[in-house]
Formats: sequence, C-alpha cells, structure tokens
Amino acid sequence: MDAVNIAILGAGMVAQYHRRAIEACADARLTAVGHYDPARFDAVGRTFGVPCVPWDALLEDPSIDAVCLCTPSGQHAEQAIAAAEAGKHVLVEKPMALRLDDADRMIAACAGAGVRLGVVFQRRAEALFQRIHTAVRAGDLGALTLGLVTLPYVRPQSYYDSAVWRGTWALDGGGVLMNQGIHLVDLLLWYLGDPVAVQAYAGTLRRRIEVEDTLAATLRFGSGALATITATTTAAPGFAHRLELYGTQGGLQVEGERVHRWAYVDAVKPHVEPVPPAAPEGAGSGGDPRGIAPTGHAGMLRNFIAAIREGTPLLVDGVEGRRSLAAVRAIYEAAGLLS
Repeated sequence: MDAVNIAILGAGMVAQYHRRAIEACADARLTAVGHYDPARFDAVGRTFGVPCVPWDALLEDPSIDAVCLCTPSGQHAEQAIAAAEAGKHVLVEKPMALRLDDADRMIAACAGAGVRLGVVFQRRAEALFQRIHTAVRAGDLGALTLGLVTLPYVRPQSYYDSAVWRGTWALDGGGVLMNQGIHLVDLLLWYLGDPVAVQAYAGTLRRRIEVEDTLAATLRFGSGALATITATTTAAPGFAHRLELYGTQGGLQVEGERVHRWAYVDAVKPHVEPVPPAAPEGAGSGGDPRGIAPTGHAGMLRNFIAAIREGTPLLVDGVEGRRSLAAVRAIYEAAGLLS
C-alpha cells in the first residue's frame, strides 16, 4: 500500500515531535507544513524539508490524507472541523479543544465525514503505562483506593513571553493543568475512571499570565477511590512529575517515565509482573518542555496510521480525548476559574 501522506499545521516545538514521528513510520510521509505567516514559508520549509503553504492550500490538496494539528489549543476545534470537511484524517495535540461543545463538534464532524480523529496523549503509547493499565484491569493491585499526581514543573516567565497565546484563556485554555498536567490527568482517568466529585484551589502566584500557575485538587471516583493532583510551573529548577496508584493488594510509584517502586502483597500471584525500579532520570519535561521523549509520539503516529489503513482502534480517539478535557474543566470550575 502507498504511504499515508501527512501535513503538519504549525511549526513550533511540538511540530518537530510530529515530524520525527512521521520519519520513524515507514508507511507515512510528510508532504507539507502549513503556516499562517507567508514571510516565514521559506524558513519553515527548509526546517521541515517540505513545502510550507497556507492552511487553505493543505485543505485543497487531494494528495494529503491526514493533518497533524500542532497549533495553539484554542484553534484546534475549527481547524479539525475544516480538515474533516475536506476529507482529511485528523491527529490533534492535547487538549483537543478548550470547550466540551467544541470537542463534541469535532467528534461529530469527523464521524460525519468518515475520517479518523486521534488525540495525542503520547504516554498511552508507551510500554510502561500500557503495562500499568493491564495490571490495573487484571486486578493485580486489588481495589484501587488512592491515586496521586504531582507536577512540580518550572516554566519561567520567558516561556510564557515567547508566544502571545501562551498563558491566555482564549488560546491556551488554562495554565499548568490544561497545558502540562493534562497528560497525567489522562493517565489518572485511564486507570481510575471519570471523577464524580471534585474540589480544587488554584492561583497565579508568580507568573504574569491570565491563567493559573499553581493548582491543587481532590477527586472522588465512582468506585469510591480518591486522588489528588498538585501542579505548578514555579518549582525551580524543575522536578520530574510523579504518578502513584495504591490498592488493596499493591501499589506503584512512577517518577517521570520510570518506575520508582512497584510492589504487591506477598500473597498475590499477579498477571503482570512488576517493573523493577530504575535510576532517576532527572527533571525531564519538568525542567524543559523539550525534555519529552520522542517515542510516545512515534507510537501514537504508528497507531494513527494503522487506524487509517487497517481500521485498528485508536489509542485515544475523540471520545477518550474529551474525558481529560472534561476533568480539567471540572477542576477549573471547582477552583472558581470558569465564569
């Protein structure tokens, strides 16, 4: 079969992750990059090694099968709907949209056009987090009672000043939770389900931005399990995030992308053997947004291509992508951030 022709809309840092993911996939080919500024077309084209063209040209090009949306979050909904109406499959960066009604419109547009809609929560493509999901579903940890997400990141003021959309409600949709923490929220929901009650506090303590730079939340799930989420972009020099799950038969602690501890009670004969502890890996994306490993995006892209060509289920489709958005907005509402 011919390679799937993919265009990337946007030319920022995350677009480079998509470029590398496409290059790592033998049955995908990057054919163009879309950008809003004609003055930058030549420079962007040289960087990506393909023509850089206006967004309308991508939509009108019949040779392009799919589009990766790597634009500010507040632009995702309209761009995804336009791509679907042009017959293009859509792989959109998180969050898929800023409002639930926009997410619903995206899902409906792609379904109506018969194209696939994938959302990039790349840790779901990583072997470690898939292994944890298998262990949870197999009951190896027993009944889950507690989850913890800790995100002690640093993003200096210069990070927010680097683009006019960063740190704004209109285009970023939120601060540390919507932009950085939503990846860990997605994992928490993947393991524990959707929250049924939320309490939260948030503040803008150190950064000159519209949105929150620090947040703490408590979630209750339908099973009765509880979870806490604490997140900030003010924790200099930046530290690795942590994800912890505890149940009646075992628990695990993940720091960054590595297991810190995974243990069962002695009587358990697990379906999934624990991953042994690994040496600390530093702050990773906690200290620098470029600290994200490229393997997750590559896995998401391979899954996206398989969904297009073979009908393989998407790791994160629009319905799954909407769940994390709903949880973040519920936390924001509890914290009094949404009018």
